[in-house]
Amino acid sequence: MIKKVLFFLFVLPWFILPQSYEYDYLVKNARIIDGTGAPWFIGDVAIKGDKIIAVGYNLNEEKAREVINAEGLYLAPGFIDIHSHARGGLVFEPVMENLLRQGVTTVMEGNDGSSPLPLRIAFEELGKLKLGANIGFFVGHGSVRDSVMGWENRQATREEIERMKKIVEEAMKEGAFGISTGLIYPPGSFANTEEIIELAKVAGKYGGIYITHMRSESNKIMEALEEAIRIGKEAKIPVQITHHKIVGRANWGMSLRTLLRIERAREEGIDITLDQYPYTATHTGITVLVPGWAMEGGAEKLIERLRNPELRNLIKQGIIENMKSDRGSGDPNNIQIGSCRWKPEYQGKTLSQILIERGVEPNFENASELVIEIIENGGAMAIYHSLNEDDLQRIMRFPWTMHASDGGVAKPGMGFPHPRTYGTFPRVIARYVRDLGILTLEEAIRKMTSLPAWRLKLFNRGLIRPGFYADIVIFDIEKFKDKATFENPHQYAEGVVYLWVNGVLTIKDGNLTGKTGGRILKRGEE
Repeated sequence: MIKKVLFFLFVLPWFILPQSYEYDYLVKNARIIDGTGAPWFIGDVAIKGDKIIAVGYNLNEEKAREVINAEGLYLAPGFIDIHSHARGGLVFEPVMENLLRQGVTTVMEGNDGSSPLPLRIAFEELGKLKLGANIGFFVGHGSVRDSVMGWENRQATREEIERMKKIVEEAMKEGAFGISTGLIYPPGSFANTEEIIELAKVAGKYGGIYITHMRSESNKIMEALEEAIRIGKEAKIPVQITHHKIVGRANWGMSLRTLLRIERAREEGIDITLDQYPYTATHTGITVLVPGWAMEGGAEKLIERLRNPELRNLIKQGIIENMKSDRGSGDPNNIQIGSCRWKPEYQGKTLSQILIERGVEPNFENASELVIEIIENGGAMAIYHSLNEDDLQRIMRFPWTMHASDGGVAKPGMGFPHPRTYGTFPRVIARYVRDLGILTLEEAIRKMTSLPAWRLKLFNRGLIRPGFYADIVIFDIEKFKDKATFENPHQYAEGVVYLWVNGVLTIKDGNLTGKTGGRILKRGEE
């Protein structure tokens, strides 16, 4: 009897207790692209908990709970999308499958001057969700201004600027990575440069960056760039020119001047960088065609002005001018309707196609009336085919350019998004690395990983290094591609074989595992 007791107490537990492993996962024989831009090498990567704990050769398989043979596959840091509009879709799609299938493990929100306020409330709500990817925030200048002044088209008073500065400071203390502006959109477009400098100084004091949708990306792009450089210089804050592009046929080729000016600014000591999406079409609300003065007071005031025949005519002339020289790039057929609740059947069609279906000549006059009609019935998103491939490739080659989507979280069949929402990162690799050779694979990965991590001061992400968070993507270079198109955008990218987010295996053998590892990231936190 005593022998049986001793057996159950001391001998049997050694057989029934789970084995303790040094690694949770051991990836063997991968082609490792470490994120620095250095050439790939064949090696092993070990993961324990939420960290990478070893990178080497012939690591001991017996130490691992699960061994993955990645022979012939590429392993890289998870991609960081520094310009995202993810928050709108998180309620119905917190897993962010359209991003995970691109290899994205971190997204940055609060871009183009729009962010939730206060951030701590947004963090509390996000904390209730099972996030598929990490998410961080900028504080949006437009949202700050709206909370203090509404949509008034005037300069802020000293007292109003002080109130805005306090809101920015609160957001920075809560973990914002910097301040964003959308100077083409009201109410941010109503602010003068001095106001933005004052608020950017606050963000800079806390180690944040200034990320800007500039005041112009078309006829006045050089003036807008000078403003951004001045803000960086006077506020003593790093500058990110976001989704840098050249809008409008008459302006194509201006990237030669903008990139030269950015390089010169860096030589002058201005810490300025940029990001870009790999498509020749933009995507924003259809009201971007409306002259800025008509947007004072918001949508309701715009509708009131449209009921005034004299003002309506002025607004229409402004829309026509924008179609000719800006977003329309000289042809109503370049403007494609995106998500449109009023007339879902318009989604995917251009203004010209809709007018032809109505039996109306597709000229600027009729197109402007159609735009106004859509606005009067609730508005729509639109895709503007107004960019040039030569500018795109030139900007992409620039060493300080990062890849970013300017997209969001999508649910298949919901709305009509820009294909960048599903395809940005694999498109860079499939089209511009593999097919066209615009970038090397290592350089493209650097622009998706360590470069944005450096810009955001995420010093423990963006590289394959022991001690870094295990945000890792493994992909098949021959199969990694975007499938989303302007005609059929709701198509997931292909080619991601494995994906970890903070050490949680989220994609395995090309399929979602049902496990999520995303976290809320805050500036300055480990």
